[in-house]
Amino acid sequence: MLQYNEIREKKIIIYNNEPCEVVDSHVARTQQRKPQNQVKLRSLISGKTIAATFHVSDTAEEAEIDRREVKFLYHNRGEYWFCDKDNPKNRFKLETALIGESGKFLKSNENVSVLVWEDDGEEKIIKLDLPIKIEFKVKSAPPAVKGNTAQGGSKIITLENGTTINAPMFISEGDTIRVNTETGEYVERV
Repeated sequence: MLQYNEIREKKIIIYNNEPCEVVDSHVARTQQRKPQNQVKLRSLISGKTIAATFHVSDTAEEAEIDRREVKFLYHNRGEYWFCDKDNPKNRFKLETALIGESGKFLKSNENVSVLVWEDDGEEKIIKLDLPIKIEFKVKSAPPAVKGNTAQGGSKIITLENGTTINAPMFISEGDTIRVNTETGEYVERV
């Protein structure tokens, strides 16, 4: 059990019988009142954001979450197909709502981690965790035009999986670059 002041960012707690990730927390101490922790939670099942307040006497149950490595196979018509890292016969699909924005940075046959929550003996995959930085090959990049730096010297390039991002002018087709999956921005050329 977590005390009210131990409920911080990145913790996963059980709130209203479902696992919620703490997105933001602030312990407020006002005059003549007991301190309270004002938190913003994101439900890992429905994706909704919930505002909650925990008082000094409140506790929260930390969710028992397992982290597993799985292999991404392919994407087809809103379905993302994965398999166990060690057992390729054990295939399963995850819906687009669960994958979210991270679907843009999935590469075929790459390993990713998933968070698994056990609810009454039934396992549910509740979140997909990508590495913070992933390397991609540049599929297409328009040529750099001399003097065209009024917009900060960047251009839109297409990665090997079809995702488009902004990159500096010196990036050309065939280069391998590193992309930050949390912000979706170019980091460096490899």
